[in-house]
Parts: sequence; C-alpha cells; structure tokens
Amino acid sequence: MSNSLKEQLIGAWKLVSYEERPVDGSPSFYPMSEHPMGIIMYTPDGFMSAQLMHPDRNPFASGDWFDGTDNEYKEEASSYIAYSGPFHVDEQNGTLTHSMFVSLFPNWTGQTQPRTVKVEGDYLHLGSASPLMSGGKKVNSFLTWKRASSV
Repeated sequence: MSNSLKEQLIGAWKLVSYEERPVDGSPSFYPMSEHPMGIIMYTPDGFMSAQLMHPDRNPFASGDWFDGTDNEYKEEASSYIAYSGPFHVDEQNGTLTHSMFVSLFPNWTGQTQPRTVKVEGDYLHLGSASPLMSGGKKVNSFLTWKRASSV
C-alpha cells in the first residue's frame, strides 16, 4: 500500500528548476536563473516553508540589513521568494494548497494558493494551479524539487 500524498510530501526538498510559462505563448523564463537555489519543507503537523533565490545575489555594501540602497532593496525583493504557513492535502482529489501566514511578497500574506502536485520517486513537481502575474506577464509556474538527503 502506498503512502498518502501528505506522507510523501513530509520532509525537505531542494529546488532543481523553476520555470515560468507565459499564457500568451511567449518564451518561458527563469526568474531565479536556470540554476536556482531553494528549499521547501513540509512538516507532519501541517506546516510548510518555501525559500527560493537567485544564486548570484549581491551583498549589501553597508553590511547592514536595514541600511540598503533603494537598488539593493529592489534586487533583494526581486531575487528571493519566501513564504510559510499551513498546507492542506485533499487526498481524494490529489490536490495541495499552500496558505501564506507570512510572505516576503506582502500581497501573498493571508492568501491560500492551490498547487498542482506530483511526486515521482525522489522528485516533487509543483505548479501554479491557475495563472499569476510575474514580470509583467500572466504565467503558470513549474517547479521541480529533489528530496534533500541528510548530510
């Protein structure tokens, strides 16, 4: 007997790829580069946390989190995605939702977003269940994660 979808999700996963496909048919783009970094974690008690970033982020010249330039803050916000909160799995329908209790992007705070989900061995495929705005385009997101092994 196979594990439930929720049981399959539990643990930590490292980001392999993050692609955004515009619904207008224009070329896909990779908002965190073609070699993004990230971790998503699902806990047995129903919480999740996602952190994604561009691998080539520049440090603040001042070295002070609260003393960045306007350009440094713009770069920080556009090269990092972070949110955490409860997740819910509908086992019967094979669906997943992420609820954003906290989010770097304030517009997501308090939202619940449906995800497409498929687990294939050590790989987790997540996607946006409906289009969202990114880079001025309406897109569908496609992310692949690999189960993180303990070191």
